[in-house]
Amino acid sequence: MGQTLYRKIVDSHTVFRVDDEHVALYADLHIMNEYTSPQAFAGLAEKNLPVRCPEKQMGVVDHVIPTHPVAVDKRTIMIDAAAQQAANFTRNCVKHGIHLFDVRDRAQGIEHVVAPEIGLIRPGMVVLCGDSHTTTYGALGALGFGIGTSEVEHVLATQTLVYRVAKDMRIVVEGALPDGTTAKDLVLYIIAKIGAQGARGFVVEYAGSAIDALSAEARMTLCNMTVEAGARGALIAPDETTIRYVAERIEADAFVAQWKQLKSDDDATFDITHRFDASEVAPFVTWGTSPDQAIAIDARIPRLADEPVAHHNASKALTYMGLDADQALDGLAIDHVFIGSCTNARIEDLRAVADVVRGRKVAPSVRAMVVPGSGMVREQAEREGIAQALIDAGFEWRQPGCSMCLAMNDDILQAGQRCASTTNRNFEGRQGRGARTHLMSPAMAAAAAIAGRIVDVRKEFQHV
Repeated sequence: MGQTLYRKIVDSHTVFRVDDEHVALYADLHIMNEYTSPQAFAGLAEKNLPVRCPEKQMGVVDHVIPTHPVAVDKRTIMIDAAAQQAANFTRNCVKHGIHLFDVRDRAQGIEHVVAPEIGLIRPGMVVLCGDSHTTTYGALGALGFGIGTSEVEHVLATQTLVYRVAKDMRIVVEGALPDGTTAKDLVLYIIAKIGAQGARGFVVEYAGSAIDALSAEARMTLCNMTVEAGARGALIAPDETTIRYVAERIEADAFVAQWKQLKSDDDATFDITHRFDASEVAPFVTWGTSPDQAIAIDARIPRLADEPVAHHNASKALTYMGLDADQALDGLAIDHVFIGSCTNARIEDLRAVADVVRGRKVAPSVRAMVVPGSGMVREQAEREGIAQALIDAGFEWRQPGCSMCLAMNDDILQAGQRCASTTNRNFEGRQGRGARTHLMSPAMAAAAAIAGRIVDVRKEFQHV
C-alpha cells in the first residue's frame, strides 16, 4: 500500500518505535523564542545536561519585543518582566552556543518568518518549535508543529521527541480563487466549513489546482492557520514553486531530485478527504471569538443554532463582540487596524496593502499599524517604496515582532476597541482584555483602514 507524504517524512525521521502509537522522532531543526524556552533551559541546568546539537537550534526574540519605530540599535524592552525574559534567553543561547536573533539584530523578526526567508526550512525536514504556528513550514514540504515546554527540554537534550503519530487528512481545492480573494480568505473559508476541531488529530495535506497556483508565501499563510482547525500539522508536496523559493536562498541543485520525490503515492490512503471549489471563496471576516466563526463579507452572521453547545458558544461570542445574529459585517465601524503576525507580515502581504492604500488616507477615526515580519522584510519594503506609501497614507511603520498578534508586549488594544487584524486568532482578550478582533486578509484590513469600517475590498477598491 502506498504512503502519504506525512508518513514518508515521519518514517524517515523515526529513530525507534516506542509503542503502537508513538515513535522517537528526530528533529532537523528546533526553533525557540523567549516565551516558551526558560523552563526548558532551567530543566537542563538542574540535570547538568548540555544541549546535544546546538547547531540544530535557532533562537529568536519575538513575542515580547516592542515594535516602536526606533533605530534597530536603540530597541529596548521597557517592561521589566519581558526584559528579564529576553535577557535570560540571551544568556542561555550564548552559554550553549545557539545562534540567536536578539533584540538589536537587524535580521530579527518573527520566528516563522525569519526561518524560511534565510533558507533554514527545506522540503522533507522535521521542524519543531514551542509555538503552535510552526505548521507554517508545511508550505515548503517540511513537517512542522508546535511542542510544549517539557518537550522543548527533551529536544534540547536529545534532538528527538516522543511523538504520537497523527492520522492523515487530505484537503483538495480545485479551481481558481476569484479576484480580490487570497490564501487568508481560503483558509478562513475552510476552517468555517470544517470547524475549529475539524482536523483535530490529523496532519492535513493540501492538494489541487488552487493550491498549485499559490505562491510559496501564500502557502505559508494557509499552513500557518491550519492549526486553527485543530490540525497537528499541514503539508504541501514540494513542486517548482517550492524549489524556486528554497533555491533562491541556498544551494539546492544537489537536493532537487530528492525533493521532487516527496509526495504522496498515487495509491496512498487518507483517513478523511475534503474537497472544495475555490470559485466559491469570497473575502472572509470573523464575527466571533474563534477562527471558525467567520463569514463571507457579503453574508450575514448566522442565526443561533438549536443545538445547545453551539447555541451557547455563538451567543457568548456575539455578546463579547457586541454583535447580533443576522447582522452584516459590511459597514461595521472599527477603531484599529493591525497588519502583521506570522500569518500575514511577509513582503507579498505588504505589497497587497500598498496596492490598496497608495494615494489614499487612513480614516481619521482609525489607528493603523503595519509591523513587518522581519528586518529583511522591512528593508525590502523600504527599497520597493512600500513603506513610504504606507507612511504617506497614515499608517505607523513599525519594527518587526509579534506585536499586536497577542497581548504580550506593549502593543495592546483597550477594552471595547474593535480591530481589523491580519492575525491568526480572535480569542477573547487575544489582543488585549476586552478587545474585539476581526480576522481578515491584508487587502481587506487595508481597505478597512481607509474606509474606517469593514468593507468589501472588491467593491470599494475595484482596481485591487
